[in-house]
Amino acid sequence: MVKSLVIVESPAKAKTIQKYLGKGFTVEASLGHVKDLPKSTLGVDTDDDFETDYVVIPGKEKVLAKLKKLAGPMDAIYLAPDPDREGEAIAAHLAFELDTNGHTKKSKAKKKKKEDTDAPPRIQRVTFNEITKRAVQAAFEHPRAIDQNLVDAQQARRVLDRLVGYQVSPLLWDKVRRGLSAGRVQTVALRLIVEREREIKAFEKKEYWTIDAHLAASKPPAFDARFLGKGEEKIEVTNGEDAEKIRAALEQADWLVRSVDKKRTTSQCRSALHHQQVAAGFFPQAPLQREAHHDDRAALV
Repeated sequence: MVKSLVIVESPAKAKTIQKYLGKGFTVEASLGHVKDLPKSTLGVDTDDDFETDYVVIPGKEKVLAKLKKLAGPMDAIYLAPDPDREGEAIAAHLAFELDTNGHTKKSKAKKKKKEDTDAPPRIQRVTFNEITKRAVQAAFEHPRAIDQNLVDAQQARRVLDRLVGYQVSPLLWDKVRRGLSAGRVQTVALRLIVEREREIKAFEKKEYWTIDAHLAASKPPAFDARFLGKGEEKIEVTNGEDAEKIRAALEQADWLVRSVDKKRTTSQCRSALHHQQVAAGFFPQAPLQREAHHDDRAALV
């Protein structure tokens, strides 16, 4: 009978999966990560393409020793941590630590038969999104190799955590309070807030006025419009005196609707003001109401 070792993260999962797989399978738990960057040093060589120095996590030596002992006589090893980047990294670290146990068995197998060269690798990865008999058994029917892209993604995040935490946290201890720690997400968010605040403080307030009109003609509906300029010329109203002059001129003017966006409702006409044009000789009986509004708020706030 082929003997296989299955390694999951959680002991609770190990018991359930053992029932589903039955004889020939031994299911053990790694209890999460078995390797990580060292706590006492940075563990990342910033001068050598961010090369990492992963070490066995203190306290996990006994776990690894047990797994290595179990893996020794096994014909196959299935790594089944969670199906995410963290789980893929755990699988990669387990494969690295357990691979030495398979060298002798592999070398002997190569000497047996020529067709053995087509046999699947001794260490494989299996993933499942639910702990059910059907999902677990289906996963073991389609094992795969470790996805190095997922491993690299997890390690890149871990490196960022380490670089930010070990290099920015001491600054917090010196400037704010000891015991605080900086994170890769919070640090970037804080920078965005600071940059935005600097933009707000550097913003120069500028006075501007808006002139709105409620227009109606011989045929409904009435609609609202905002003054943008004369013809194709856009006019900015920067003071009350100019606003009053324009308001007085518009009060006596006739209006022409050049085109209307049929996709917009009457309540949305304010956003389609470029469709309106002041002209003489049209709609002489159209009532017109005008209001000039003054606003000098800072646009960035």
